[in-house]
Amino acid sequence: MSISRRDFIKSAPAVALASGGLTLSAAKGARAASADTPGDILIVVANEILHPTMGFPLGFWAAELTHPYAELVAHGHSITIASLQGGKVTVDAYSDPRHDSGYSAHDFVSLGFLTSPRHAALLETTAPLDRIDPNDHAAIIVAGGQAPMFTFRDNAALKRLIRAFHDAGKPTAALCHGVSALVDVQLDDGSYLVAGKSVTGFSAAEDAYVDEVLGAKLFDWWVEPALRDRGALYSDAGMWANYAIADGNLITGQQQNSGGSVARLILDQLGS
Repeated sequence: MSISRRDFIKSAPAVALASGGLTLSAAKGARAASADTPGDILIVVANEILHPTMGFPLGFWAAELTHPYAELVAHGHSITIASLQGGKVTVDAYSDPRHDSGYSAHDFVSLGFLTSPRHAALLETTAPLDRIDPNDHAAIIVAGGQAPMFTFRDNAALKRLIRAFHDAGKPTAALCHGVSALVDVQLDDGSYLVAGKSVTGFSAAEDAYVDEVLGAKLFDWWVEPALRDRGALYSDAGMWANYAIADGNLITGQQQNSGGSVARLILDQLGS
């Protein structure tokens, strides 16, 4: 599969990163850490899989790890990177700034992470979800990419982890296609976690554009209509916009350009 940066996206991500789009609802979640004890933040990424019909490898989107990572570390937080199975994880090819397409060539944060021996090594030894104790972490971020659309929504361990963080009043965040992990999370009364909540995620317009460029259907379902079906109050700020929103301690970001904004909403709730 070969797609040029110009054909894949006409609205340059570098421009979207410079846009505003940071929205904060009144935070109802309890603060999970103080400024004196920043606490560890858990970031969940996808393990690599092959696309079930097209056959090419899918992973997580680099910026959705690296941008929150940089923002949170700058404010004194430590980071634990976890994945469903643990072990080695890989980025989606077009999210790597070194990719021949040049699609993410503007992303110097991801370039620095991926070319730093110390940081790149973190992707070789991620923690498996079954070894994660929510009590050890102040907040959770579920990063997106292409693999999450096939592996996150039905993963029982990930849904339990999301519930544990949310029920404890800790910042519970997801962005882009990582929001797929929220769609089927249910509360004790059988209602859906996202029902009646203001949320965002990869928009239907963005998914439709990707399919048009590919000339094929990348996913069997899309985040936006799935959220609406669960009663969520979905919104976005236009294609490729930097947009994040908090409803209580539930925090969501529209796509890869929203990682820093998601992190700043978490920092606000933690008082970091």
